[in-house]
Amino acid sequence: MSDTSFDLIVIGAGPGGYVAAIRAAQLGMKACVVEKAHLGGICLNWGCIPTKALLRSAEVFRLMQHADSFGLASPNPAFDLAKVVARSRAVAAQLQAGVKHLLKKNKVTVVEGHGKLAGKGKVAVDNGPTLTAPHIIIATGARARVIPGLEPDGDLVWTYKEAMTPKGFPKSLIVVGSGAIGIEFASFYQALGCQVTVIEMMDRVLPVEDEEISALARKAFEQQDMKILTSASVKGLKKDKDQVTVSVEAGGKTSEIVAQRVLVAVGVSPNIENLGLEESGVKLEKGRINTDAMMRTNVPGIYAIGDVTAPPWLAHKASHEGVICVEAIKGLNPHALHPRSIPGCTYAHPQVASVGLTEKMAREAGHEVKVGRFPAMGNGKAIALGETEGLVKTIFDAKSGELLGAHMIGPEVTEMIQGYCIARTLETTEAELMQTVFPHPTVSEMMHEAVLDAWGRAIHF
Repeated sequence: MSDTSFDLIVIGAGPGGYVAAIRAAQLGMKACVVEKAHLGGICLNWGCIPTKALLRSAEVFRLMQHADSFGLASPNPAFDLAKVVARSRAVAAQLQAGVKHLLKKNKVTVVEGHGKLAGKGKVAVDNGPTLTAPHIIIATGARARVIPGLEPDGDLVWTYKEAMTPKGFPKSLIVVGSGAIGIEFASFYQALGCQVTVIEMMDRVLPVEDEEISALARKAFEQQDMKILTSASVKGLKKDKDQVTVSVEAGGKTSEIVAQRVLVAVGVSPNIENLGLEESGVKLEKGRINTDAMMRTNVPGIYAIGDVTAPPWLAHKASHEGVICVEAIKGLNPHALHPRSIPGCTYAHPQVASVGLTEKMAREAGHEVKVGRFPAMGNGKAIALGETEGLVKTIFDAKSGELLGAHMIGPEVTEMIQGYCIARTLETTEAELMQTVFPHPTVSEMMHEAVLDAWGRAIHF
């Protein structure tokens, strides 16, 4: 390539990197993205998007099994694993092509290869040119975390990649870790008939969620015959020809669980190796790149966004950070991202979504709280959908009316949580939420009722 000088270089084209580059182009900057694997990153190719395609197949299969309750007939429902996986990969490929189109449309230069800081304002690309720019964003994302004794082998011990493209459907699966990734795969495999056992080190599943929601989620998963062990840790793993035996310690006792495959889903590790960070003097904190609210590192001209920085490690957080970072570079004075206003979603059955403080966090922070709840069984649309298991819970500061947190489990809650996110951004109180007209019949009416309930005014329950 003849032109190697840019206003901005982004290393990594995941949901943080490509969004940052496009925003830079919108602001008149000459932008370049360096990507060594796939446009769209892990999220689009091996994470958020293809797993939702898999879960959609599981959802349809589940409905087929209950067709009779809707007055329909679906005798002997079955699935074709190869076609389920192929659809998931096709969805990812379609969106990857979409990212390529968007970058081209915005005249963002894409350079294939591994990018590495190579001195002030320089990025060296393997087997390629050395690029220059006054501003460089590190957006290299993260990979599955590996723990000793549970190293993935691509056959018996899986990461999310093998779980997403299995060679065959296992009759039994052990999932180590009950965060969003682990629970989503557990939900997918359980729905298709696999016997799933979830092992969680913490005392509850989905441990970042409100305790009440975690308890409801566990109850729902166990009703689906999923086995769940909490306060449990893996002490060993033995491989045989086509199965594994996992030693688990829980409650002071050790037991063995046999399954055909093990999925390790114990978090992610940042991709910070071989980026020239140390040579450039970029400061790390707890193994991740330290940044300020505008995503600036301690080295002028070097920035970092997404999974290489502080948690939560979510695609939408990375995208937002990319926009903030670029707008700050351009001198637009953007608002800093409020960590407590970043929603979290788990697309299992049932879905779980949340934003803000849990009830425990709010009380520990010294708030006098008002808590509202509304169950799905009191919502007409949920009953019509046949989805009556669920709850919306709101937490307000009793004195100011500030919405401190909202937590949901049930149908379509991953779509609805955005309503409360907007409320937090606008700094609304219970008064504005009560005055808001919610359409009828919708599941979102649960959101209104949960606000009313916090002040003892719920109508339909």
